[in-house]
Amino acid sequence: MTISYNKLWKLMIDKNINKTKLREEAGISSNAMAKLGKNESVQLEVLAKICKTLDCDFGDLIEYVPQGDSIEDGEIKHD
Repeated sequence: MTISYNKLWKLMIDKNINKTKLREEAGISSNAMAKLGKNESVQLEVLAKICKTLDCDFGDLIEYVPQGDSIEDGEIKHD
């Protein structure tokens, strides 16, 4: 299973907030932020803090990438 956080990065651009500011305002660790940057799994609590900070829902942050598909240059490629 692969997860993409591309929606989060786009939302951050729309709300004019960078990773450092989000990390500080949401109260999440730099380790959690690094995992997000690598499309790795993070605790639901981390995503909940981000949702509260950005006033959004989980679906606004993440996208499920079906097995067999891949993420290249920030885009999901359907094989």
